[in-house]
Amino acid sequence: MKLIIGNKNYSSWSLRGWLAAKQSGLHFDELTVHIDGDDWQATKRTDGVFQPSAGKVPVLWDGEVVVWDSLAILDYLADKVGRDRFWPKDEAARGMARSMVAEMHSSYLDLRRQCPMNIRKRVNGLELTDATRADIVRILGLWAEARARFGKGGPFLFGTFCAADIFYAPVVSRFLTYGIGVPGFAQAYMQAIWEHDWMQAWIGAAEEERWVIEQFEVVENA
Repeated sequence: MKLIIGNKNYSSWSLRGWLAAKQSGLHFDELTVHIDGDDWQATKRTDGVFQPSAGKVPVLWDGEVVVWDSLAILDYLADKVGRDRFWPKDEAARGMARSMVAEMHSSYLDLRRQCPMNIRKRVNGLELTDATRADIVRILGLWAEARARFGKGGPFLFGTFCAADIFYAPVVSRFLTYGIGVPGFAQAYMQAIWEHDWMQAWIGAAEEERWVIEQFEVVENA
């Protein structure tokens, strides 16, 4: 398998696809591209190369199979290795985890716009919009419920590391980058995510990148 991902400092969807590939336990080759660079802009327009994904990352190649979109990649890998590797075994927990992942996949646009992922950056005193605050409150509420109901078996949302943690890992990065204040339970969860071996590997690679995308370096207050 080959996984094509974008800049590790900025690409939250690439992080999700990469964590899903790591969670699968399957071997994969990794190709990191500068999504704002001329080479990638030219390559993605080449006939028959990356056309199925419309030039977006991540993209998973598995023989003749091409899967794009991080959630589709996670589902494809879960089908290959068994869904219990990605989702809680308890039916109620699994239902909530699936709902949380789907909501993350389709929601929180204001948080994404005002607080783009930027692992290398630290911002103090950001004035959040009301809409961004509402996104944060919603996310913290879901984290609290998951931890209270299903998190007794470990430090992650549903105890052990699963699809929900994969999808909310970039949110953890955003909260740290922009100094978002969170309650104690969320601080502990964020620390568990940040110190996870796979996250540390991703963070280290992001810090070594020399690529810069200026639009993600500009911080806009409310």
